Amino acid sequence: MTVLAAAASAPAPGPSCYSRVTNEWFCLDYVSDRREEILDAAGQHLLITVLAVALGVVVAVPLALLARRLPRLESTVLGFSTGLYTVPSIALFPLLVPFTGLSMTTVVIGLALYALTVLVRAFLEGLRSVPEDVRESARGLGYGGGRLLVRVELPLALPVVMAGLRVATVSTVALTTVGSLVSYGGLGNLIRDGVTTNFRAELLTAAVLCVVIAFALDALIVLAQRVLTPWTRTGGTAGASA
Repeated sequence: MTVLAAAASAPAPGPSCYSRVTNEWFCLDYVSDRREEILDAAGQHLLITVLAVALGVVVAVPLALLARRLPRLESTVLGFSTGLYTVPSIALFPLLVPFTGLSMTTVVIGLALYALTVLVRAFLEGLRSVPEDVRESARGLGYGGGRLLVRVELPLALPVVMAGLRVATVSTVALTTVGSLVSYGGLGNLIRDGVTTNFRAELLTAAVLCVVIAFALDALIVLAQRVLTPWTRTGGTAGASA
């Protein structure tokens, strides 16, 4: 009876790979025990990334069109968009806080500004890559400025634009972690806590998930490009202009 009582009163075995005395890098027990916390952080990370890139695209398109329409402003537009990337995030986010508060909006706006460095140049170079004879043919068919842009120029510019979008998206996934400065960093919050407490399993899990998100978004953009530009699989621009 004494042996049975002792066995019954013994504490249940804890996680085998993380505890006060164990701190392993690979720990499935941590993933299982903190699953909800990890999923919430990953979901927030993905949401911030998508919103930031989308906002960056919305701002980059008119800036690129302005630079193309008014060549004398091109260096100013490109200088502005490139110069934003030189502002350290540790300074940019606090500068936005008085206007947007400690919120996800602060991180989204900051990351969108950084994305402009790549996106503005990508849209501008993409539009420049459209052959002039294709434009002339479209004008001969009665295409006006707006219709020419939407139906001819932007579709033909997509390969260059998508290449820039891939770079901007992957870099935004990495930069989102810095949002932990204002407590909205997605997986960056876990990375920050893992570094602060030397919690190896938390740090590695969050880092690996960042890489997974980057690969997944990059693959989706590549797939979208293949769907939106079928003529690139058959060669040439004839299919697009036909």
